Amino acid sequence: MSRIDESRKFVPVSIAVMTVSDSRTLENDTSGDALAGRVVAAGHHLAARTILRDDADVIEAQLRDWIADPAIDVIVTTGGTGVTGRDVTPEAFARVLDKQIEGFGELFRMLSYQKIGTSTIQSRALGGVGGGTYLFALPGSTGAVKDGWDDILLFQLDSRHRPCNLVELMPRLREHLATP
Repeated sequence: MSRIDESRKFVPVSIAVMTVSDSRTLENDTSGDALAGRVVAAGHHLAARTILRDDADVIEAQLRDWIADPAIDVIVTTGGTGVTGRDVTPEAFARVLDKQIEGFGELFRMLSYQKIGTSTIQSRALGGVGGGTYLFALPGSTGAVKDGWDDILLFQLDSRHRPCNLVELMPRLREHLATP
C-alpha cells in the first residue's frame, strides 16, 4: 500500500537513465523512453540519459562517472538483467555497490509474478547504494520498466510517501564515506 502525504513538500531528485542493449538506439529505445518520461512526469529531473552495449566494463565506467557526479542522486538502468551470456548489468553493479537493497529485487519479482508468472525468475532486477547514490537495475522490457517505476520507484522516490521513503535517507547515504 502506498500513501502520499499531500501536506508534505515534494522534493525532486536528479535521476540518470541508462539503457543497456546491443541493439537499441534513441530511435527505438521504448524502455528508456518510458523510464525517462516517467521520471519527468513524476516531477524529477532527468540528469542524464545514455544507451550502452552489454559490456560490464563499459557499464561500470558509466556508473562510476555518474556516482561521482554530485548532481546525480539516482541511477536507473533498463536491460541486461537476464541470464544469458550477454546480460551483465548485475555484474557491473556488483563492482560499484556498497550495499544492496535486497527488498527491491524481491518486491519487483513478486509484482512481476502477478503479470508474467514464473517467467519472473529470469529477472535479476536489483537495487543498491554506491558512493551515496541509489542504483536500480530493471529488465529491458517496457512492461518491466513500467512495473518497476509505477509500482515501486515512483513511491520510494517521492519524499511525501509514508511511512518512509528513500529520499529522506539521502542525506545519510554518505556517512560511511566521511573522514573523522
